[in-house]
Amino acid sequence: MLGAMQSWELVVTHLIDHAAREHGAREHVTYWADGTETRANWASIRHDALRMTQALRALGIRKGDRVATLAMNHSRHLVSWYGVAGAGGVLHTINPRLFEDQLEYIANHAEDRVLLYDAAFQPIIDKMRDKWPTIEHYVCYDPPEEFGGMGFEDWIGAHDGDTAWVPVDERDPCMLCYTSGTTGNPKGVLYEHRSTMIHAMAGIQPNAFDFDARSVMLPVVPMFHAASWGLPWAGAITGVKFVYAAVNDPAVLCNLMEREGVTHSAGVPTVWLAMFQHCDSTGTPLPKLQQAIIGGSAAPRFMIERLMKNGSRVAHAWGMTETSPIGTVGAPTPDWDSLSFEEQVDIVTRQGRPVFGVELRTVDLDDWTKELPRDGKSAGALQIRGPWIIERYFRAEEDAVTEDGWFNTGDVGILHPDGTLQLTDRTKDVIKSGGEWISSVELENAACGHPKVAEAAAIGMPHPKWDERPVLFVVAKEGCECTAEEVIGHLEPLVAKWWLPDAVEFVDDIPHTATGKISKKDLRARFADYTLEAAE
Repeated sequence: MLGAMQSWELVVTHLIDHAAREHGAREHVTYWADGTETRANWASIRHDALRMTQALRALGIRKGDRVATLAMNHSRHLVSWYGVAGAGGVLHTINPRLFEDQLEYIANHAEDRVLLYDAAFQPIIDKMRDKWPTIEHYVCYDPPEEFGGMGFEDWIGAHDGDTAWVPVDERDPCMLCYTSGTTGNPKGVLYEHRSTMIHAMAGIQPNAFDFDARSVMLPVVPMFHAASWGLPWAGAITGVKFVYAAVNDPAVLCNLMEREGVTHSAGVPTVWLAMFQHCDSTGTPLPKLQQAIIGGSAAPRFMIERLMKNGSRVAHAWGMTETSPIGTVGAPTPDWDSLSFEEQVDIVTRQGRPVFGVELRTVDLDDWTKELPRDGKSAGALQIRGPWIIERYFRAEEDAVTEDGWFNTGDVGILHPDGTLQLTDRTKDVIKSGGEWISSVELENAACGHPKVAEAAAIGMPHPKWDERPVLFVVAKEGCECTAEEVIGHLEPLVAKWWLPDAVEFVDDIPHTATGKISKKDLRARFADYTLEAAE
């Protein structure tokens, strides 16, 4: 026997239809790379998306075809999210920070047929065009004067928007994102309409992004990174006002936040560090946000404290491309109001609790068949499952999950009795010394709390007695002189004695991945010949 409710496919075009119908006049602001600004609203975004759907059909784009973007955050990019899905296509957001061989690989692996791009990335287009044989059409979002190619506004301007979305099934794909490829080639994650809709509904809840019709969101997280954390989809549900910046200049971001009344922002820790540095060097007050969402990597305690003291709720989140990406989000606990500030910070430094739809467990690092207790002490390999979690990578021959449906995240974490997740490392980065595990992430975050330290990275170096010992690589803040003794002295009251690094090395820079995370792989390669004095 079937139920007697209406059949309503969970497809993402419902999101833009709802936003245009119920929040049509709600404004969107874009600050472009050339310093100009444009304004749109949800109704005009939908109209332009319908015109784009017509333009894609005219190019011969069919259901399931991949349409790529190489672009920063702006309203025309948002139009493309809905325009491609509305044409039955699959939006493939390409990270322009990837290395040339990765750019070549993912566009060819995806077999993209159309590429829309920002003028700032014209040099990439010129270099890669001959290496992308499947791409038939190129469209520039913001063409310069006397541009010889096709500009976005002219392209969709040839159509009137009097059309309907291509019918699709809720299990059809709508978006393709590739991992950053820290080991081997990047892997494609193919999101479906159904999973994306459920993820968007989860994202707006109070314990996640906490969106309502009053929210003004400036997403610093790029639209090419992990589906922009699902913000373009979730924002449509409540009619969020989006404020976009095609540049990540902290001065621009701070100005937009103040001028446009931004209530929410989202970015990786390096984004917030850059804003701190700008405000400190210029005397500019740190913008007062209702909510600061931090993800991508663990945020150091001093960052969380500063944002909380500035009146912001800090939503410390964890997720990955394979999880759409929401896995856990930090939110106030039932006893929040009775806690001291330090106790509240203790909670926020963790990565929060799973939103409904996500299940987590940890397993023994040496025996993945052994599930660990949620005791707030046992660190293990983190696994996840749920309706917006990957089952199989794009074009892979085998599933990426265990027989009972768990995906191995590659993270090491501790689950507390209340379900709170505390990430301690990546499985490939955790340091094993004398049979015990040392968290490189906790060492790094503790070191970054030193007033003279701009950035730090810890890796394990071979040791004849202990197998591995931690070495901390540090970038000192500009104009500051810092010593290894100062850093060790700062760490001593914060970590166990046997966690203290055997050496502190000062470097000019620390390598990062295309998504802004510290690249331990490149750091190890750079110091492949490094030998600890005690190990000589």
